[in-house]
Amino acid sequence: MKRVPSSLKKNLLGALVFSALAWNAGLAQAAPLAPVYELAQQQKPAMMDTMRDLVNIESGSGDLEGLAKIAGLIRDRLTQLGGKAELLDAPEIYRMGDTPAKIGQIVHAEFKGTGKRKIMLIAHMDTVYLRGMLKDQQYRVDGDKAYGLGIADDKQGIATILHTIAILQKIGFKGYDTLTVLINGDEEISSPGGRSLHTKLGAEQDAVFSYEGGGPQGQLRLATSGIAAAYLTVEGKSSHAGAAPEKGINALYELSHQLLQLRSLSQPERGLKLNWTVAQAGTNRNVIPASASAQADARALKMSDFEQLQAQLQEGVKKQLIPDAKVHLTFEMRRPPLETNAASRAVSAYGKKIYEELDLPMTVVEVASGGGTDAAFAGLKSKAAVIEGMGLTGYGAHSNDAEYVLLNSIVPRLYLSTRLIMDFAQGKVE
Repeated sequence: MKRVPSSLKKNLLGALVFSALAWNAGLAQAAPLAPVYELAQQQKPAMMDTMRDLVNIESGSGDLEGLAKIAGLIRDRLTQLGGKAELLDAPEIYRMGDTPAKIGQIVHAEFKGTGKRKIMLIAHMDTVYLRGMLKDQQYRVDGDKAYGLGIADDKQGIATILHTIAILQKIGFKGYDTLTVLINGDEEISSPGGRSLHTKLGAEQDAVFSYEGGGPQGQLRLATSGIAAAYLTVEGKSSHAGAAPEKGINALYELSHQLLQLRSLSQPERGLKLNWTVAQAGTNRNVIPASASAQADARALKMSDFEQLQAQLQEGVKKQLIPDAKVHLTFEMRRPPLETNAASRAVSAYGKKIYEELDLPMTVVEVASGGGTDAAFAGLKSKAAVIEGMGLTGYGAHSNDAEYVLLNSIVPRLYLSTRLIMDFAQGKVE
């Protein structure tokens, strides 16, 4: 019996898949598209292996060796999937108080298609863990849970992207203009190196899908809080607190005055919050303190609120208690807020319908809560639909003994991810 060449088998599979897709397109979407769903099921064991391989590489934000190793693995996987993949140095670095001297490279890949719409998939490969902690939480499977350092935040996201693309490749789908993948290694330290590239490429897209975890209920999120920090320093002059206090300039008094007058800038009704959380002053009980400092955490739902807050802080510190003290304020933008738009609402509503095909509930959250993500940088100057939470259901992020993902969320998330890319690319989502 004559053997069928492998290339012909692949063409036949593609033809069968597209025939099935075309047949299903004429039906009410009451059930999942069989070819996509079956491929999602087939990818589950391989995706578990991918998560294991990623977890077994320690990649803390400051671990340049580990980040280089995991970045090389991801680049090679994307190349094998047919993408033009490369490692990029950060084009520019936004220096913050905790920004390390060197930043890990960024994985960037492009898949060229035949359609008109541009889509970007983002995740991050760094974790909050220090080198050596892997021994306390190695990859392991216990029932429907897979445990491991950084598995929920965000190595599952990388795996979901890789296996979504694997499904698209097996189907032979190239209905997009460009499918871009961007995976950075500095998200956990507020993306000082990745932010500018996220913003630049995000502005070129029609849709951005971010693969942070979907939370306990597999939610899609359209808005996230912005995060900023304020640093207040006061320079005074030391002197003997008992013999000659009048010869000193009490930096602690000036700092206390500043904190009291700047404490009421929050506007909780609009999501703007400013809280002074850290303060330091003095060295000895009997010495007038020559220096003092404080830090504040700021949250906002709109960039304009951050801009207003920064202006109010800079104006406020001009009102000094002690004229001879030197007061300096620095405002640090750690993450902008992600603000929802009509395009995001339309795509997320379509995603909800896709989940209905699986007879699963889907919650779409339009009100920001908690911290921000790189999706906000991607959406900062973009009119694209930006969807956060495309990753697996997971728990225990930033925990050294309990971080895990639910394995039963793999197939639904791969199905959702693949269908959203295909249907958005083909203009089925307006």
